[in-house]
Amino acid sequence: MAKKKTFEDSMTQLEKIVEDLETGDLALEAAIKKFEEGVKLSKFCFGKLDETEKKVSLLTQDSNDHIYEKPFSENDTHEDR
Repeated sequence: MAKKKTFEDSMTQLEKIVEDLETGDLALEAAIKKFEEGVKLSKFCFGKLDETEKKVSLLTQDSNDHIYEKPFSENDTHEDR
């Protein structure tokens, strides 16, 4: 059974690829392959982050002690809570 790709595993792989590319020790073809793999991992990670951001919501309590769900907004700050 194949292991499901996770954000954390993908980030670890991406960091390793960056390290490998930064050394400058790879042949051109190997560097291009690593770069392509890095781009795919980067897209996967950005997709996961976007998906997660859409799921995030803030629980807010109003003055009548009612708790309601409010969608997360980029404009929300920790001072708003």
